[in-house]
Amino acid sequence: MWLFLAFVLVPLIEIGLFIQVGGLIGLWPTLAIVLLTAVVGTYMVKTEGRGVLRDLQNSINNMQDPSEHLASGAMILFAGALLLTPGFFTDITGILFLIPGVRSVIFQQIKHKMQEQRSRGQSGGGFRSETIVVDYEVVDENAPKSGPSGPENQGPSGWTRH
Repeated sequence: MWLFLAFVLVPLIEIGLFIQVGGLIGLWPTLAIVLLTAVVGTYMVKTEGRGVLRDLQNSINNMQDPSEHLASGAMILFAGALLLTPGFFTDITGILFLIPGVRSVIFQQIKHKMQEQRSRGQSGGGFRSETIVVDYEVVDENAPKSGPSGPENQGPSGWTRH
C-alpha cells in the first residue's frame, strides 16, 4: 500500500511544484534549478559516499559494528537516485539523505523499531520462528554385519530391486 501511495503521490507533488515554481520564476530558471540540483547532488553523493566507505573500512578493520555505515551507504545510494530524478520534492528529500546527522537519526529510528519488534517477538506478542536441527543415523537391522575386512555379503544393498 505504501509503495502504491508513493508512486501516485510523488509525481502529483512534483507536478504541482513544477507548476508553482514555473509560474513564479518561469520555465528556463525552473529547468536550470533542476539541472543544477542534479549536478550538485551528484558531487555530494560522490563526496559523502567516499567518506562513508572510508568509515566502513575503518570500522571493519577495528572489529567494530559496521551496520550504521552500511545503512548510511544505502541512504546515500537512495539519495543519488532521488537527486537524479527530476523534481523539487525528490531533490529536497535526496539532499536531506546526504546530511550525515539526518542519516544518523534515520538509522537510530530504524534500529529502535527493529529492537521493539525483536522484543515483541521474544515476549510472545508476535510471530517467532525457531530452527530445530535434528542429527540422525539410519540403521538397517536386517543388513549383514560387516567385519574389519569389509562386508560379509557382497550382494545387493537392499536399497534397489534386482
